[in-house]
Amino acid sequence: MKWVIYLVLAVLVAGGWVMNSKPSPEMAAIQKKIDAATATNEEIEEVPKWQSQIDAKKDEKKFSGMLLAFLTAGLVGVVVVVEVLPIVAHRFTHSVYDSGEEVEADVMHDARSKVAQGDYHGAIEAFKIAAQNEPMNRLPWVEIAKIQRENLEDPAAAIQTIRTALEGQEWELNDAAYLLFRLAELYDEDNKDRMTAASILNQVMEQFPNTRHSANARHRLHEWGLI
Repeated sequence: MKWVIYLVLAVLVAGGWVMNSKPSPEMAAIQKKIDAATATNEEIEEVPKWQSQIDAKKDEKKFSGMLLAFLTAGLVGVVVVVEVLPIVAHRFTHSVYDSGEEVEADVMHDARSKVAQGDYHGAIEAFKIAAQNEPMNRLPWVEIAKIQRENLEDPAAAIQTIRTALEGQEWELNDAAYLLFRLAELYDEDNKDRMTAASILNQVMEQFPNTRHSANARHRLHEWGLI
């Protein structure tokens, strides 16, 4: 939107310069009368008045030119300060402190800011963008489910979020196990569906045998009296 505003202002300023550079038909008509009077070698009373009119028109054009120059400088200054300098400063900072290497941005910064502001739906959308930018990062999905469960009081949506994450990506072992444990937790604590939770823990044991994740799943099932 801001670039549209910049474009409109640039067009207006450019149009002003074009109009200001064009010769005034009124000035040309007056000058023609002066030239005609001069050619006759006759003293015509109106000539001084006509010359004053031309001088006034020239002063108007000079003033308009000065105003356009200020407007042009202002527009260029705004674009440079608001748009160009931050980019230059960013590149300079990285070239000095990071040997020219790009520092990985915290893709979840905007999402966390929205959570702090209480904009939970906006935070969810921002976390989804973060998940797209870092598809192998489980944290955006976990944060979305947390917001849905705790802030929006919608555990069903949280369950669907974790399922979507699990089904949409080939996760590393630790990430997949973590998401499965969160899913089991949601079914057990929020849906009061321990049997489904138990089946998910059994899935952990089957998929990741001889790992700490399998041992943790077995321990939880033992606590529930299902082993």
